[in-house]
Amino acid sequence: MKIRRGDSVIVVTGADAGDTPRRVLSVVAGGKKLTVENVNRALKHVKRGHPKSPQGGRLEIEMPIDASNVKFYCEACSKGTRIGYRYTADGSKERFCKSCDASLGTISPANAKYQKQ
Repeated sequence: MKIRRGDSVIVVTGADAGDTPRRVLSVVAGGKKLTVENVNRALKHVKRGHPKSPQGGRLEIEMPIDASNVKFYCEACSKGTRIGYRYTADGSKERFCKSCDASLGTISPANAKYQKQ
């Protein structure tokens, strides 16, 4: 999956859809589902003595949503966009925004096999 933990995303479909960027808390199920901050909140009933709620009661937690329901939020072009992979001149692999062609950071170190001459 091209979206990673800590990225900003825009929810495209569902009850929490909107234009506000939100942070990805975790990537689960092999990259097919994401837990996004303040999206798809559910109530979990816990007994007394639970570490997060010692007195017991109801906890509000974020549940995972499908990765196809979000778009990566590019800060350079300030909109939801797709992500691609490419190799740089020194042979390292990086993510980039397909709209504005901005670099989003390297994924793997330089490899002589992919160096451009």
